[in-house]
Amino acid sequence: QVQLVESGGGMVQTGGSLRLSCAASGITFNSYAMGWFRQSPGKEREFVAVFRWSGSRTYYADSVKGRFTISRDNAKSTVYLQMDSLKPEDTAVYYCVAGTGLISSTIGSRAAYKHWGQGTQVTVSS
Repeated sequence: QVQLVESGGGMVQTGGSLRLSCAASGITFNSYAMGWFRQSPGKEREFVAVFRWSGSRTYYADSVKGRFTISRDNAKSTVYLQMDSLKPEDTAVYYCVAGTGLISSTIGSRAAYKHWGQGTQVTVSS
């Protein structure tokens, strides 16, 4: 059974930092691209970042580029999202995702990711 378990969410003031973690089990972690999506109230779930194992490439949404950093520890089957310079518009539920066979044109698509975590709430106060 595949499980993606997020942790590290919480409340922080504008300009603050948080680090999200996602521990994976039930998958061959090295074979999967690992990433994050988020969803704010009344909005569509949107792509945040992904770390493709192939070539160790990372991709970010324009809205978080330069502020968020995704990393992975294959020995621990864990992916992280370091979030700095947080803004109120970053407030959302953040979901960990895992997928295979991603290509550049699909990395931002929800349908490209087979496995999803339950989500962790991040709230940024102004």
